[in-house]
Formats: sequence, structure tokens, C-alpha cells
Amino acid sequence: MPPAQQRKPTIILAAAFLTLFINGGARHAIGLTLRPMVEDLGWLRSDLGSAVAIFQVFTAFAMFLSGRAIDALSPRTVLCGGLLLCGLAIGAMSFVTQPWQVLVLFGVLYAIGNGVSGVVPVAVMVSRAYPAGAGAASGIGISGMSAGQFFIIGALSYALATTGWRDVFLWAGAAHLLALPVLFWAIPGGGDTAIKVGAAAIGLTMRDAMRTRRFWILTGVYAVCGFDDFFVTTHVVAFALDSGLKPVVAGNLLAIMGVTGLIGVIAAGYWGDRSGPAPATIAAFAARTAVFALVYMDQSPLSATIFALVFGLTFLMTAPLTVLFVRNAFGIAHLGAIAGLVTMVHHIFGGIGAWLGAAVFDRTGHYDAAFAIACLGSLLALVLTMMMPAKNPAVA
Repeated sequence: MPPAQQRKPTIILAAAFLTLFINGGARHAIGLTLRPMVEDLGWLRSDLGSAVAIFQVFTAFAMFLSGRAIDALSPRTVLCGGLLLCGLAIGAMSFVTQPWQVLVLFGVLYAIGNGVSGVVPVAVMVSRAYPAGAGAASGIGISGMSAGQFFIIGALSYALATTGWRDVFLWAGAAHLLALPVLFWAIPGGGDTAIKVGAAAIGLTMRDAMRTRRFWILTGVYAVCGFDDFFVTTHVVAFALDSGLKPVVAGNLLAIMGVTGLIGVIAAGYWGDRSGPAPATIAAFAARTAVFALVYMDQSPLSATIFALVFGLTFLMTAPLTVLFVRNAFGIAHLGAIAGLVTMVHHIFGGIGAWLGAAVFDRTGHYDAAFAIACLGSLLALVLTMMMPAKNPAVA
């Protein structure tokens, strides 16, 4: 193995892609299996919706802690440790018989592993390896989530159709464990100087950042983004089935959303490097507002398909832009910690979105009220993004 300090940025980028390919693809297994699990075990959708809500909270705090950890520890320790916990926890989901077991395995253990090996440490690692093109490089790395959503969910959809929902979780766990040896070699250890922050790094502390108006505008935007993201990814397959799409088509719809997401996240990264992070974010929330309004008014199979594909295009657009927003506004000295805090808010509100969608459906038999809330929230995020200054002169 080459010395750590000789690790090429391209290897770091490939490791980031593969990490999020596994991490981002497997986490959607709960959305893929929501309806068959409920029907097989005699549960309510809110039983799994509650597990996803708890998942979001624990993932959120794990992302915040991983952001701080990546400022101090080696990426290999942080990312491989998280992936190992993910593989063991989601694999054990194949044996659940009671809702509380899902809460522990998926809502707590898998959530912690998923957050520790998630977007925040990966994006920080990549942005330090590519300081001149952080948006584009982060977009390519984070596009692994979309590619994983397409290929892994596509494969798991086949397993669901042929052998049942329990094998979906078994194969998801195996994917994590099989990837670990490659990632352990490829992810930099503690001696890689390409990803260290210099002693003269400029930027606000997390406490000082939280005293600024722009921090609260930014967290408001990401709160709405998280609500939208996990409401949709948790319920889109069930919604598509409710709208009349066939099970195989509905399952693959989530995978196809990964393809449109791949386009969106890479485009957002390049766009962010050239024009700043705000324009791509504005475009994402404008599109979301439109498609949420569409499915609120019309829930035919065609509208459900259009909704899924357009929303999929926006799903990860804000992910590579997080480090750009934080770097422009608060500097790089505490990039991991502040980006982790913003992402924590994103995921906490994601849990609220996943739970609220289930609660609305169990109470009313449809998702109309949840679509209306998401539409108004997206409009609010659009306005907030337009209010955000491009740069902070103190750290530009």
C-alpha cells in the first residue's frame, strides 16, 4: 500500500463515491419494503414511519459528531467504523418480528452507522482533497448515493419480488461488509496531509457562526430540504402503489429516482463552483414546489411518475452545496463541525417528514395534507435562499 501522504485525490474521490454508493443505496430499503412489511406483519405504516423518524434523529446527531470527528480523526477510522455498524444492523433487520426491534436496529444502530459514514465526513474529506473545485468534486462523490439508489435498490427490488422483504435487508447488510476491505485500503489514514486543515485556516467557530443571521437562514433552508427528502423517499413507493402503479414499476421508480438524482447532484456541484451555491438551490426548490402542487391536485399514475422523477432530480442537489454554503459564510477552520450541525438539522426535520407522512396517511387514508405542507415549505425555502448573501466578507 502506498504511504498515506501519497494517496492520490482520485483514489480519495473513488473511495467517497463507493462509500456513499453503499451508504446511500441501502438506506432506502425501508421505503422499498414499507408496504410489504406492514401487510406481512400486520403493523401500521406509522410503526415504520416512527422508526424512520427515530432514524433521522440519531443519524442527525451522528452526522454532527462525525463532522467534528473528521476535523480531528482519520477518515478511515470514521467512515469504515460507520459502515461496519451499518452492515451488521441492517442485516439483522431480516429477522425482525416486532416494531420495537425495527426501532432499535434501524432507528438507532443503523442510523448511527449511516450518519458516521454519510455525506458530511465524505464531503469534507473530498473538499480538502480538491480545494479548488470542492463543489464539483463533492458532487461526483455524493453522486455515489444516486448511483447506489439506482443499482442497489434495483437489485433489492428484484430480491423483494422473488424471495421477499427479509432478503432485502440481508443483501443490504452483505453489501456493506463486502465493500469494507476495499474501502479500508482506499480511504486515507491519519497521515494523509492532503486532507488536513492548515494551522492558518480562517473561519468562525461554531458558536460564533450560530450568532449570525445567515446561519439561521441556512439551517431553515436545510430543515425544509430534509422534511421533503425523507417524506418522499419513505413514502414514494407506497404512494405510487396507491396511485395504481404495479409493484415492480413502483419499486423501480425509487431506483430510477437515483438516476435523475445522479444528474442533479453532479450538475449542482459544477453549478455551485461557478455561480455559488444559491442558484442551484433556488432551482431545486422551485421544481419541488411545482411537483408537490401537481400531486396535491392530481394523483394519477402519470402524475405520480412525473413527481418521482422531477423530485429525484432535486433530491441530492443541496448535498454538495452544503460545504460551499458553510465555507463561503463561515470559513474552513471548523468546516466539518458547522456542516455537520446544518446537516443534523436537515435530518431531524427529515424524521419529522417521514413520521408526518405516515401519520397523515393512517388518519386520512391519503397523503394530501402532507403534500400541501411540503409544497408550502418548499416555497418558504425558495424565499429564504434568495435572502441569503453570497459571501461573508470576513471569511471570503
